[in-house]
Amino acid sequence: MKPSQTFHGIIPPMITPLNPDYSLDVDHTIAMVNHLLEGGVHGIFILGTTGESTSLSSDVKSDLIRQVCRQVNGRVPVLVGITDCSFVESLDLAAIAAESGAAALVAAPPFYMNIGQEELAVYYRKLADAVPLPLFLYNMPSHTKIFIDTATVKSLSSHPNIIGIKDSSGDLDNFQSLCQAFKAHPEFKLFVGPEEILSQTLEMGGHGGVTGGANLFPELYVQAYDAFRSGEKSRLKELQETILFLSKNIYQNQAYKSCYLKGLKAAMSFEGLCRGILAPPLFAYSEEEKKTLHEKYLLVKEKVMETVAH
Repeated sequence: MKPSQTFHGIIPPMITPLNPDYSLDVDHTIAMVNHLLEGGVHGIFILGTTGESTSLSSDVKSDLIRQVCRQVNGRVPVLVGITDCSFVESLDLAAIAAESGAAALVAAPPFYMNIGQEELAVYYRKLADAVPLPLFLYNMPSHTKIFIDTATVKSLSSHPNIIGIKDSSGDLDNFQSLCQAFKAHPEFKLFVGPEEILSQTLEMGGHGGVTGGANLFPELYVQAYDAFRSGEKSRLKELQETILFLSKNIYQNQAYKSCYLKGLKAAMSFEGLCRGILAPPLFAYSEEEKKTLHEKYLLVKEKVMETVAH
């Protein structure tokens, strides 16, 4: 039996709380982990896109891994992102994750060199051979410029150390293709990234969501997963509508390409869960932009609280 049996449900891609000098904000990291665990999440994913992993120093990455794993202390699985253009750097992060007690690793394709599916498959097999923990593939074509094809995923699933995939393509047809490919192999775990399609992918056969908004309101997403599991379709629809309301009002402000992260971290700063600092090349909203967002955030919070209380 593969260890992937333990991975399911809502696994938020945790933000990385930062100090003004871009070092790890330990106090807010502690607050974040407590907030997620109290919200009933089924795991925590650190050093992903929402965690700004590619913009962080190696010291911040190692500090975050050790801090989160120590604090979680095995209560839920901790998944650690090891995406890097350097194979050796990925191995170094994997070693720290294993030493710290993480449950699994997550790796998107290297994002600088032009590679095809065959080269990508060779890379992932080499990585899976070398790392000390189970590995999730991470399909993030908008950022890596390469799409992990279903045929490649199917081929890589034969590797004993590759146990699932997080699909952040936002492509429902692609997720359906994955579900069909692994219908007879439920031990290979399929997670969706974009929360806007959480309910659809669960109904297709997905195993859960790595959903950014769960940083802010974990109970909302956990309730959506629970509603799906218990067959409460109308309740799931209500929860998904609130998730879409959050997405529209928190992530889709201003004209920045990075408005998702700007909005999420700003909203979390309103709740005292971080300082709202983003690592370069990103930067936070201006005070005027935050003021506009705050008005929307209050509406979102009210709607979320009403939905969760039902």
